[in-house]
Order: sequence, then C-alpha cells, then structure tokens
Amino acid sequence: MKTELIRSLTENFEGHAQQTEGGVEYWLARDLQHLLGYGEWRNFNTAISKAKTACESSGHAIRDHFVDVNKTIQMPKGAVKEVPDLMLTRYACYLIAQNGDPRKQEIAFAQTYFAVQTRRAELIEQRLLEAERVTARKKLSTTEKELSSVIFEQTGGNEDFAIIRSKGDHALFGKPTNAMKAQWKVPDKRPLADFAPTIILKAKDFAAEITIFNARQHGMSSESAISHEHVTNNQAVRNTLLERGICSESLPPAEDVKKVEWRLTSEEKKSLKNPDGLVTEE
Repeated sequence: MKTELIRSLTENFEGHAQQTEGGVEYWLARDLQHLLGYGEWRNFNTAISKAKTACESSGHAIRDHFVDVNKTIQMPKGAVKEVPDLMLTRYACYLIAQNGDPRKQEIAFAQTYFAVQTRRAELIEQRLLEAERVTARKKLSTTEKELSSVIFEQTGGNEDFAIIRSKGDHALFGKPTNAMKAQWKVPDKRPLADFAPTIILKAKDFAAEITIFNARQHGMSSESAISHEHVTNNQAVRNTLLERGICSESLPPAEDVKKVEWRLTSEEKKSLKNPDGLVTEE
C-alpha cells in the first residue's frame, strides 16, 4: 500500500470520522461504511452483524460497543430522512474490520490500524493501573511511617511497630505474615506489601489510617491497646472485602512493585526522548 494512500486513510479515520461525546471516542457506522469502501449499507451491515457476534463471543456486552442511533440525511429537493445508524467504539470498529472484505485496500488498512490503536489503548490502561499500584504502595509506606511515629510518641518506643503490623496482617489475611510471604514466594528480606495487589495495599492503608486516628483520639499508650485497635480495624476491612467477594489470602501476588516502578520510570524517560510516539513493550 502506497505511503500517500496510508496517509490519506489515516487522516480520514482520525480527522473526519472519529468523534467524541462526553470524553468517549466513537465512529458512526455510516461514516465508517464509506471509509471501508462499502457502497451499500446492506452489505456493510453484514460485516456489522458478524462483528456483534464476535463481540458477544469474546465476553463483551454488545450494547457497550454498538449503540443504536438515528442519522438525518439530505434527500432531493431539500427533504430530510432519518436512517438507522450506530455509534461504534474503537473495539467495535476493529471487529467490523476483521469481519470485512479483506480484498478491499481500506479493510486491509483498517484491520491493522484498529489492531494497533486498540493495543495502544490497552497499554495505556495497563500503565495507568501500574502507576496506581505504585502510588498506593508509596501511600502505604507513608502511612506506616506515621503509625510508627504515633507508637513511639505514645508508648515511648517504636520496637512494637513490627509486632503491631504483623498482628494487623494476620487479621487481614487470616494467616501470619510469614505464611503469606511463603504463599506469594516473597524473598525473606522484602516486605509483603511489595507483592500485594492494589486492592490489598489500599485495604492495609485504610486500616492503618483508622488505627492512627483512634490511637491519637483515645490517647492509647500501650502496645496492647494499639495492637487491639489495629487488629480490630484490619478485621473490619477483611469483613468488608469478604462481603464483596474478595478473599485477601486467595488473591494471587502482584509483580514486584520495585520492578514496576523501574519500568514506568524507564518508559517515561524514553517517551521524553520520543514525544511523538508511544513506548511499546520490548
């Protein structure tokens, strides 16, 4: 496919047909019809039907990607007519292209274009989730440092911090910290939290924040009092998770958060060197 045609098709897909509503990106099916080289709607509708079937088979709700709308078109002598149309997500466009006539140059282009763009969107989503986890881990570290300070201020020593944190873990997971480290295959000298999923990091942080608040509010001055408070808070958080179908000790470990943070930092440096392109997986 010639460079000029690729450039022209890219401009048409991104500039003329692509639209947004409420921050959501979409294409109208009747615009996409012409971009994909279909002269008749009924022929294009066949590709749409196949795409809907593929969408449902992949476990996605059709209504989330194919939204029925009406489009007003101009008729002879100034008359107008409403015809059925569809608002399509990028994923829907990808499925339509995959089920289109591969002999058409436009279809061949669209299959690659939407596959690449969908992958880019997946990478962006993945990195946002990874950044959220790194942030959650940093927040937990800050909260635990504050809890350690509170223990020192109110009991005269912070050697009890490790004991209190361990008791909290036992209450949250229903088993000792060492047992969870063995289950998640966490290296001996690394904290359990470095391998915890984001939901667990936030759960631990929330319980610790409540402990800090109540320890100060009620002037708790002994390890036993603060331990009891921390255990109670972690048990409450555990019960909430269980009520929502989340069992802390049954969750798989997440990737080493230090590796995730290093990767994000490395990719950010690469993107600064190449501001026009998205860093892809190596």
